[in-house]
Amino acid sequence: MAYIFEEPSHTFDEYLLVPGYTGPDCIPANVSLQTPVVRYNKKAGEKCPLTMNIPMTSAVMQAVSDDKLAVALAKEGGISFIFGSQTIENQAAMVARVKAYKAGFVTSDTNIGPDNTLTELVEKVEQTGHSTVAVTDDGTANGKLVGIITDRDFRMSHCAPDAKVKDYMTPLANLVLAKDGISLEDANDLIWKNKINQLPVVDNNGKLVYFVFRKDAASHQEHPLELLDNQKRYIVGAGINTRDYMERVPALLEAGVDVMTLDSSEGFTEWQRRALQDIHAKWPNAKVGAGNVVDADGFNFLAEAGADFVKIGIGGGSICITREQKGIGRGQATATIEVAKARDAYYEKTGIYIPICSDGGIVYDHHVTLALAMGADFVMLGRYFARFDESPTNKLIVNGNYVKEYWGEGSNRARNWQRYDLGGKKGMAFEEGVDSYVPYAGSLHDNVTLTCSKVIHAMCNCGVVNIPDLQKNAKITMVSAASIREGGAHDVIVKNTVKAN
Repeated sequence: MAYIFEEPSHTFDEYLLVPGYTGPDCIPANVSLQTPVVRYNKKAGEKCPLTMNIPMTSAVMQAVSDDKLAVALAKEGGISFIFGSQTIENQAAMVARVKAYKAGFVTSDTNIGPDNTLTELVEKVEQTGHSTVAVTDDGTANGKLVGIITDRDFRMSHCAPDAKVKDYMTPLANLVLAKDGISLEDANDLIWKNKINQLPVVDNNGKLVYFVFRKDAASHQEHPLELLDNQKRYIVGAGINTRDYMERVPALLEAGVDVMTLDSSEGFTEWQRRALQDIHAKWPNAKVGAGNVVDADGFNFLAEAGADFVKIGIGGGSICITREQKGIGRGQATATIEVAKARDAYYEKTGIYIPICSDGGIVYDHHVTLALAMGADFVMLGRYFARFDESPTNKLIVNGNYVKEYWGEGSNRARNWQRYDLGGKKGMAFEEGVDSYVPYAGSLHDNVTLTCSKVIHAMCNCGVVNIPDLQKNAKITMVSAASIREGGAHDVIVKNTVKAN
């Protein structure tokens, strides 16, 4: 007969952390949220080749992870996995744009030639929204720099429409320049010393490479945890599938992707095993996560297949209806606990540490801390990031409130049926996600900072200053429905209701 789990599966909302001893050194300033992302030989003393500074990644979703959100999250120390339900060319272009957005060094995409008209200049500025435009000899992004023109250099009401850019630009002779290879610190020093707003960076042939802006210097100071590669470029991930991976992976690697993940509602499959083995055979240095799974068998299968990290969770996402449609899934807390035990057992047996990612089921900020305490190395969030300015969806007013659109990759809107179709007859596909709205929540920076602050303070309450110690020393208790009610405001009239994340 079928194997039946005797214990019910549980969600994060059914647990609380029990405080531990908080010593004198256990203060927020001493807490590190750094966490490994990919497998490494921990017992041999190997250093993990890719880590994050905060344990948060954004989901592989059209409504969540594009290049804009990837840059914003990398600034905070996390990784965005750019959605794969698009053409290979478009996804690779998104990755390339993130990698071109070198921390503090901005690739110009609003260039113009000296003989272009001011009318043409205004049209270009309106398209991109950039007020500073590089003037290159051929009008291309990497042409030889001949000047700069900004919106303060001319007024269309006082100029002829066919006036030339070269007559209003600041010419090369009057510009302060830097050579390619300059450090961000030295570039910022030049900006402040010369009291300028932007510093063009050129190569040995005088061709434009980057801009460094005064406003970005302050931004750089605001993001001390930003996640950079060895070339000072932002770290970025991407989602892939089990069908076109032999064409998609090389394009993403060429674009500079740092890590990929197989994106599926269920990862305990022959297709994921083949994909992992094919990719690692052809590109041995590629980092590829896999999933999703909900038990030890699923984890061990993907670990043996070569997964660099394993994602946990089926049916726990706010827009996911897999459990309703197919009756497949498991409570996210129970799944995380079991897979964490399997991860630890695999490490004891092999010496190889394979990070695990809890994907879905995060409703409140404290659920992040619980997921980490239960063994997750990091979490993946969809709804959470969909609410922010940086997500790619529309901001609307619905019933008098600001919202953002949010839909699942298994929804009809995503039109990504092959991801869920195992080769059945035509017309057998069905939705496993919904199309919805989420309350608009403002900037990613402000919200991620608040969430991480809550995680840090909770860790101090548990008497730990890093995630490995939280995983090892946390005390977790199950709670009753009555104690859940007791944990919120009750028996009072609340003056100002604060919406939870």
